[in-house]
Amino acid sequence: MPRPHRSAPRLRPADTEAGRELELVVGPVAHGGHCVARHEGRVVFVRHALPGERVRAVVTEGGSRFWRADAVEVLDASPDRVAPAWPAAGPGGVGGGELSHVALPAQRRWKAAVLAEQLARLARLERDVVVEAAPGDDERGGLGYRTRIDLVADGEGRAGMRRFRSHDVVPLDGMPLATEAVGALAEAEGVWSRRWRPGAELELVAPAGGGDPVLLVDGAPWHRGRADTRPNARRAVTEAVTVTAGAVAGQEFRYRVAADGFWQVHRAAPAVLADAVLAAVGDVSGARILDLYSGAGLFTLPLAVAAGESGSVVAVEGDARAVKDARRNAHALPQVTLHLGAVDRVLAGTDAAGADVGGADVVVLDPPRAGAGRAVVEAIAERGPGTVVYVACDPAALARDLAYFADRGYELDDLRGFDLFPHTHHVEAVAVLRR
Repeated sequence: MPRPHRSAPRLRPADTEAGRELELVVGPVAHGGHCVARHEGRVVFVRHALPGERVRAVVTEGGSRFWRADAVEVLDASPDRVAPAWPAAGPGGVGGGELSHVALPAQRRWKAAVLAEQLARLARLERDVVVEAAPGDDERGGLGYRTRIDLVADGEGRAGMRRFRSHDVVPLDGMPLATEAVGALAEAEGVWSRRWRPGAELELVAPAGGGDPVLLVDGAPWHRGRADTRPNARRAVTEAVTVTAGAVAGQEFRYRVAADGFWQVHRAAPAVLADAVLAAVGDVSGARILDLYSGAGLFTLPLAVAAGESGSVVAVEGDARAVKDARRNAHALPQVTLHLGAVDRVLAGTDAAGADVGGADVVVLDPPRAGAGRAVVEAIAERGPGTVVYVACDPAALARDLAYFADRGYELDDLRGFDLFPHTHHVEAVAVLRR
């Protein structure tokens, strides 16, 4: 999944083109949530538009190489255009809902096109890609899926989100992508109605399985309208995931996860991805498995049970808090070994702990948005696994790394796309490589 990041300022001081109005005929989709248009020979990346539309657009950033613009009026509409599911994320609004004007099936075709284009351009792979819906999303109109939302208070203390590519905060009175449980937590704690310290950062977490929710304000637990200063105040949630694929089909796995730690935000994503990984690895009884960027152990636990006591899972994660959670989650699985450290350094044997992760029959990796990179790919290939399962949240990073794997003798055997971030341009993919 995409990791949180702070946006860059939207406008540069010397940007004299900002605010200029253009009439554009919109071209194909591109990676990043926009479409490509041209104005007097210059490339313009247009948000809030669809291929084939004619729009009136306002330049938001000028530059010598390309411009950015928002479509503010549609002159000729695409048949895939719908009323925005989240108007606050429209032109000039918050980031995080840039495709809410696109019908859900067309959103998935958009993401499939981006995946295919990146594979062709960066990995020289011509591949038809299908992006699958998560269970229940069509019935919900792609709304109500986020079990975690991050907010920030504006200068008047109102909770909201930052404007796209800006530090400016847009106050909100709700967040339609959030689950009902997150909405209930926000209502109970007065998130939308009260005034917070200007600049305060709020994190709302409500586990999909019905566990107790948590509100953090500037990293501190908050309960019943005030900071919870008790030493034992809850800073973690319990997530439950039932796997329906592979040798562990039907089993439920439970995870302790730091409330402000990394976990898939879509209510169905942990099970969807665990199922995809288990289906991809096949029969791993007795196998040596390497689980890289393992987090709190989402894949570690079902892989360990599938490998059995005669197998092993070595999990590597660079975040100390996630490893602490993973130790608790995997405490009953002696076949699991956990390593804390940067994945490239652990694989190279140059981390401070001097870890030796050994060889592997199967490697599963779920890197952050930047991908794994050449050093990690080469370290994996040196171990000679027969199967590599790559869970990716960025098409460009995935395609680049697939090219590295190809250089080391690995072929793409299967690729599945998953729409785990409806109404945004983000897409998750699971690639299966065979030596």
